[in-house]
Amino acid sequence: MSNSTPPTGIYKNENKKKNFKRDRSPCSPSRVLHLRQIPSDVTEAEVISLGLPFGKVTNLLMLKGKSQAFLEMASEEAAVSMVNYYTHAAPHLRHQPVYIQYSNHRELKTDNLPNQARVQAALQAVNAMQSGNLALTADGELLPGQGSVLRIIVENLFYPVTLEVLYQVFSKFGSVLKIVIFTKNNQFQALLQYADPMNAFYAKMGLDGQNIYTACCTLRVDFSKLNSLKVKYNNDKSRDFTRFDLPPGNGQPPLEPSIPAAYGTQNVIFPPYVGATGFAPAMGFAQGAGLSVPALPGGIGSLAVTTPALSGHMTTPGATGVPGNSVLLVSNLNPEAITPDGLFILFGVYGDVYRVKIMFKKKENALVQMADATQAQLAINYLNGQRLYGRVLRTTFSKHQAVQLPSEGQQDQGLTKDYSNSPLHRFRKPGSKNFQNIFPPSATLHLANIPPSVTVDYLKNLFANVGSTVKAFRFLQKDCKMALIQLGCVEEALHALIELHNYDLGENHHLRVSFSRCTI
Repeated sequence: MSNSTPPTGIYKNENKKKNFKRDRSPCSPSRVLHLRQIPSDVTEAEVISLGLPFGKVTNLLMLKGKSQAFLEMASEEAAVSMVNYYTHAAPHLRHQPVYIQYSNHRELKTDNLPNQARVQAALQAVNAMQSGNLALTADGELLPGQGSVLRIIVENLFYPVTLEVLYQVFSKFGSVLKIVIFTKNNQFQALLQYADPMNAFYAKMGLDGQNIYTACCTLRVDFSKLNSLKVKYNNDKSRDFTRFDLPPGNGQPPLEPSIPAAYGTQNVIFPPYVGATGFAPAMGFAQGAGLSVPALPGGIGSLAVTTPALSGHMTTPGATGVPGNSVLLVSNLNPEAITPDGLFILFGVYGDVYRVKIMFKKKENALVQMADATQAQLAINYLNGQRLYGRVLRTTFSKHQAVQLPSEGQQDQGLTKDYSNSPLHRFRKPGSKNFQNIFPPSATLHLANIPPSVTVDYLKNLFANVGSTVKAFRFLQKDCKMALIQLGCVEEALHALIELHNYDLGENHHLRVSFSRCTI
């Protein structure tokens, strides 16, 4: 059997779909994905990296002679997220676009095939990387030297690129801590630091060679030799997203707390992979009024962005929400299950929730007021498109600027609550480590503040009692104060977090629950 020969029947079945359209998948969802136009010199690790932001990759079959590959994800849910995301923004390997669709097959059986040793080695390296904060070389080997700082060059700079735009593009791959932008050799460049080297690896693999805007503003991304960035000022050239107390420097006006990184990505290359629809960056163009900026797939359609000559700001026709607003509209909720407290806990993972209002006459909708627009954008990025209580959440900016409390005597049924003084806010302290531990919803939860008397069985039963399927559990420290628990799916994890965050474990210990970037 040659190196490019797949398991019996795979390629024959896939060939039946030769005439499919590239913008839709011909098959029903499957955790096995069919990748086409794979560069001949690409490595197993590079192909595997395409699936990493969406979940665990469990198998890979490379058909280099046919420029194709089959990638098996750990769950169908992860595969669906991956296809939905890459449908709107085709990934690139070695600067060549790759096309992804569902396979007819439900699993990959490659045990008896030759030359699978490299695949298994690459998969083992990826798993080690996910648990040990290491990056991969092109050959799939572990390389501790690759750090969390990226060097970014933007070529073909037809439209202005701001620090805020870079934040929105790169935050899709993890928590961005610091950004510095500058011009060198007549090129727009930036240094960007992630909370974790793994985030930097994902971003490099996913963004290198991509265009921010259609056919222009091409990203060239590589690892920097720097281990960390030192940011002294928060202004339009440098930003430390963990330190909102830094001065602006150089006589610049200080940034308002609600302004940093509050802009969305209507015309930016990547909608957040969980499905958020963003908004146009709030920046002016010198070309004058009526400039038409083509939108990439994944927004709300072809968008003509106008730039009034006097105001210098973009307007977004048809957008009902207000980018930069701290109030979110959350729709398609399950009215039988959702509560203000539940929304407070869930959205509180990505920012401090001040008020929540479930609509009295339409309980499928709610307003959530965050502390500022940065946190509101984070919540959109990570929670829009997630399943909760059997429904897919829709999260966007609201046209309202604040959530109003009911007037005295007004019928409300406890659907509006004020949490502005809640002790459960995760981000009240400037520079809190919680800013560095913001991750997408995942089936694995991080547990903290566990008292010594609590056992593994007690915690497993606690999660089972709220309807979770416990697949794995591991304490992280010898004193057992922190642990990881892996549940059956992401939706179970969202439900468990809502139910058990701040759960009283006794001995003056309340359980702290958050999403983890690791798997067990």
